[in-house]
Amino acid sequence: MTIPLDYPTLRIIWWILIGLLLIGFAVMGGADLGVGMLLHRVAKTDEERRVVLNTVAPVWEGNQVWFIVGAGSIFAAWPEIYAIAFSSFYFAMLLILFSLILRPVGFKYRSKISNATWRTTWDFCLFIGGFVPALLFGVAIGNILQGIPFYYDENLRSFYTGTLLQLLNPFGLLCGIVSIAMLIMHGGIYLTMKTNGYIQKRAIIYVYLGALLTIISFAIGGWWIWNNISGYVLVNAVPLDGLSNPLHKKVALQLGAWITNYYAHPRFIIAPLFGLAGPVLVLLLVKLQSYRLAWIASALSVSGIIATVGLSMFPFILPSSINPDMSLLIWDASSSHTTLFVMLIATAIFIPLIIIYTSWVFYILRGKVTAEYVKNTKGSY
Repeated sequence: MTIPLDYPTLRIIWWILIGLLLIGFAVMGGADLGVGMLLHRVAKTDEERRVVLNTVAPVWEGNQVWFIVGAGSIFAAWPEIYAIAFSSFYFAMLLILFSLILRPVGFKYRSKISNATWRTTWDFCLFIGGFVPALLFGVAIGNILQGIPFYYDENLRSFYTGTLLQLLNPFGLLCGIVSIAMLIMHGGIYLTMKTNGYIQKRAIIYVYLGALLTIISFAIGGWWIWNNISGYVLVNAVPLDGLSNPLHKKVALQLGAWITNYYAHPRFIIAPLFGLAGPVLVLLLVKLQSYRLAWIASALSVSGIIATVGLSMFPFILPSSINPDMSLLIWDASSSHTTLFVMLIATAIFIPLIIIYTSWVFYILRGKVTAEYVKNTKGSY
């Protein structure tokens, strides 16, 4: 079969596509996680909590599609990345999946029984379902930037030597704080668009707090990477259309190496600028009560922060802290040429359908959720 796109181009396309899928989940599903974390803070009565839950309950399942498609794409496009990342973060992933499972159960069962203890328990579960994934996704990114303790033997079998507690290192936790802060900001803005009254006023307070903490923690993270984190640098050229074999390269560690891509490609700087400028715009736009524009600014900030990680590490995807030469690149961790092309065709068909469906759902469910709506609508949570 003649494939119209060459192998190096397809590898780059899939690096971009998977980045966009992860950003899609962070922007769409991240708002749901932020709302979960804010449930106890912005809603003080059972009625108010039902209002908050009904802002996301009809759409959170659709937003999860980005997570499922992103994880599936990593499995198909970068099987080695999937194998090592999911084994390296095995217990962290179990915690994430367990906490995510609490969300649908919490939504479905919380209001089934009119009992304060019952509902408070499920409210706490919904908070856990927002907080734990937000924290651990950030911690995972922080550890990837530092390098994952894995290596290959002569038969290309991978081995991971780290533990769950080792993931909770200072820089990993800082990245977890960045993740929590930006999703609190993002979820808070979503609530300002979908609610009014006391809930909206309390949400605005947490938007301010989330935006300020995002600016501070993201800036500290950039400084830390520049001055205290050893990045990875290719020593020898790697064939861009070569076979996926991670043992045929030389890699060196260099302090501040994750910053060098911005010198080589000055246009990349737009990502961290969005990451920092987005929360500033959020603060201004919320003050002006332009909540929809503030949500867009927040989405740009979330996108910029995630893109900053990918652009800083390019072409590395999963660096090894045990043997840097065994780090995985775009060029040596992908599936075959044919697989990437077939997947690209499927993606070109289904991603637009997901975007159209998501847009239609949000259009149909536009407007604010009120206490009267919750009381008078059959099937509300």
